[in-house]
Amino acid sequence: MNNHQILTWRSKVFYTLSFSLLSFASCSLDEYNPGGATVESLLNTPEGIEAATNGTYTYNQKLYGKEQGYALLEMGTDIWTGGANSGNSGTNGIYPQPTLMNYQGLISDNVWVKSNLWQPCYAGINLVNTALKNIGTAGVEAAKAPILEAELRFMRAWYYWHLVESFGDIPFTLEPTESIVTIANRTPVDQVYEQIFSDLQYAVDNAPSNNTDYGKITKPIAEAFSARVYLTRGRYEEALTYAQHVMNNYGYSLMPNYADLWKMDNEKNGEIIWGLNYSTNLEFNDGSNVGHSMYLMEYDTQPGMLRDVANGFPNVRYMPTKFLLNLFDETKDVRFNSSFKTTWFCNETDAAKRPEGMALGDTAIFCSKYAISSEARTGKVYKIYDINDVYRPDGTPADRFHYISLKKFEDPTRASAAETESARDVFLIRLPEMYFIAAEAEMQRGNNTAAAGYINTIRERAAINSANRQEMDITASMVTLDFILDERAREFAGEQLRWFDLKRTNKLLERVQLHNPDAKSFIKDFHMIRPIPQSELDAVTNKDTFKQNPGY
Repeated sequence: MNNHQILTWRSKVFYTLSFSLLSFASCSLDEYNPGGATVESLLNTPEGIEAATNGTYTYNQKLYGKEQGYALLEMGTDIWTGGANSGNSGTNGIYPQPTLMNYQGLISDNVWVKSNLWQPCYAGINLVNTALKNIGTAGVEAAKAPILEAELRFMRAWYYWHLVESFGDIPFTLEPTESIVTIANRTPVDQVYEQIFSDLQYAVDNAPSNNTDYGKITKPIAEAFSARVYLTRGRYEEALTYAQHVMNNYGYSLMPNYADLWKMDNEKNGEIIWGLNYSTNLEFNDGSNVGHSMYLMEYDTQPGMLRDVANGFPNVRYMPTKFLLNLFDETKDVRFNSSFKTTWFCNETDAAKRPEGMALGDTAIFCSKYAISSEARTGKVYKIYDINDVYRPDGTPADRFHYISLKKFEDPTRASAAETESARDVFLIRLPEMYFIAAEAEMQRGNNTAAAGYINTIRERAAINSANRQEMDITASMVTLDFILDERAREFAGEQLRWFDLKRTNKLLERVQLHNPDAKSFIKDFHMIRPIPQSELDAVTNKDTFKQNPGY
């Protein structure tokens, strides 16, 4: 068992116990402790505190790299909509059923909002609070105590940020919940943010500059997340300072080739500030990464094609909006062909089952973001799906089974074609985000020239070749909030940032109504925050003061 597997195993053990023992008061109140262990017996030693600290990371595996997490953080935005099998929350079915993608499914009893966002974030916070309560009496070495506290306080800030951005005024506490509590508060957003900033400052001051355990909190991770949070709150000077510090002081660097970011043998590269490490031993994960299958079209029913490991497991859940495809100029920008799959090659080994004239390795399917004339189709053996086959003139999908597919999360190392789970890591914070934070902060401070400089650094990396780098540059007059959002879409499509980007910039409604025809008639002002899970409302006794968010 390697170091990462030991870390994951310890986290998994503590996660399993903590979810039953340490559930937040307004979460599920069913408690069961099969081993008879108590919080005190686990957290009265240095090893127990360290295991608890490791355990706090595990709750990220409920959201990041999961179908539900992609639905909550990418879908229902301007750049993604539902594929044929998107279904409604927690089930599969032929779209359009009421879904998160078009906001009809964003209701108080949505199981994904509860089980993959609310509950794990609060369980993580409660584990942090419990560990912090015990860290001073557990015999932790004096030199190590502030490092562990920095990790714990960072993770509390991380989970509270997800909650306060998602739900607005929320139940808030810094004390562990050690028994059933049925009274819940609604703490104002500003007050929650005060604690987030305080926790992050402690992490910045006390976390180590680097860590040999990949994924553990470090000073640059704390600074990078601080930059994101300060930008979210419109504190542009602080956001800029933190982003610049991360860019300039820790040795991070952009990968020369954008496509290399997504190679499975290159996950731990110099561009990744913080990654969520999924173990190659799938048993150590709380459900593995399924991102490879979420954005993939149904290729395996097409002539000349079989489902295989190389081409992926097609869950046909999420597809790009027409708007997203049109954001790219692939003649200059490498990110389109590095991010999306347009061509599938014949892998049917039985010649009798292949279309006449198609050999093994020939093109079997071609999806195009452009119209292909009937003349150009003449004589082609392979299947063609052009922009007009897939999308109607208003952008509504006409074919939700066959479309240009995001390929960033492919995993050719899966054990078999039937294996849906992947050991691919999730990139939680990449270096380009710091450039975009700096650009947005500079723009908001009235310095568009500096903003354009940061954006151009990222765009030049995305140039097809060195000869056209200058063609990728923009001028100060081109810098707008919408341009930054467009550029972030080109860079981060599918990486579970989009919903936060649109909410932060107050552009969610506007851009969904402009660019997502599936959702435009359903999204309302109140969708800027999510519904409090109905089970939480049902569990509290102070129903007169603890109420549902408006509109739900």
